[in-house]
Amino acid sequence: MQFKDIQGQENSKSQLIGTVRENRVSHAQLFSGPEGNGGLTLAIAYAQYLNCTNRSAEDSCGECANCRKYHKYIHPDLHFSYPFFAKHKDDTAATFVQTWREALQKNPYLGMDDWRAHSEVENKQANINIAEAHDIIKKLSLKAFEAEYKVLIMWLPEYLDKQGNALLKLIEEPPEKTLFLLVSENTDRILTTILSRTQLVKIRPYTAQDIAAYLNRHFDLKASQVEEIALMSDGNMAQARRFAEELEEPFFELMVQWLRYCVTDSGKSMIACCEAELAGLGRENQKSFLRYTLSMMRAAVLEKSGVGAIQPISGRAKNFVEKFSANYALEQIEAMIDLLEESIFHIERNANAKLLFLDLSLRLVLLFKYNTFRQKADSII
Repeated sequence: MQFKDIQGQENSKSQLIGTVRENRVSHAQLFSGPEGNGGLTLAIAYAQYLNCTNRSAEDSCGECANCRKYHKYIHPDLHFSYPFFAKHKDDTAATFVQTWREALQKNPYLGMDDWRAHSEVENKQANINIAEAHDIIKKLSLKAFEAEYKVLIMWLPEYLDKQGNALLKLIEEPPEKTLFLLVSENTDRILTTILSRTQLVKIRPYTAQDIAAYLNRHFDLKASQVEEIALMSDGNMAQARRFAEELEEPFFELMVQWLRYCVTDSGKSMIACCEAELAGLGRENQKSFLRYTLSMMRAAVLEKSGVGAIQPISGRAKNFVEKFSANYALEQIEAMIDLLEESIFHIERNANAKLLFLDLSLRLVLLFKYNTFRQKADSII
């Protein structure tokens, strides 16, 4: 993978290239940021750049023998470690390496949900076990086969429990020209003994413009769908890909219809919408719908506060946010955000969708009922 293949993240790319150019490559680095920020893709591109035999000032060549093997994730001096769904106590990441390579080829921005789905393991728990820690020590004790650097990329080291202490000496004093690149989504869950031995590389979430540009390049979607997915994804490229692959219809019209029923306290229509349309979306699309509505409410808070949306919006979404924020109290929008976040939490834990959406709708009715927004519903929605 080359840096040019990665959407956005220009500051991180420049920072990483600079460490090579200035000969200050740290032997243990922690790429830290929320899910879907491209940290894994950056780590792979960085490792390829280091081992490229004909690299330029800005990128690897993509054509030398090392680059070609990196492109297929089969270079003998490139090792991956990741959470896996062990069937036996002696299983290691190498046991599932072919599945891992296929998952990466399909989606280099993959998150744990994507990895779980590709592995077809349903609800099994993933972890990085002690056998994997011992296998890492064994692999990295060998000399490099072809490249200048041996590289271990560990995806989600937060899944490495106390057995990670077995790696401390190796991380602190690795063999010459050996790199540890850890890619984390939650540094609070990483062993502090490992954290203290790494150099932090912070990766920012994607902007809505970056996500929209990526979707336009890789998916055949309507402009309205691209805009809505970019908003729903909240900087998460992995989530954006899931939405793009699963989304059948944009959520804007459904959100407007549902809120209209809540605003006007239209009991029968509201119940029918909850039972037939919202509950019928399926669990993943229900979460997507709620996240989209949540993104609209957050934009309304920013608009109401005079800050303006952090992720720029346009068209009918912008018109909705402006009218909503102008006619609704800040405290009540914030209360609605709390209700939406609570609903997402319960959907993720398999709550009954019909009951959940009906309960949410009735609570929103109470929220709207004591506000002038209700009387102005036709002009807002």
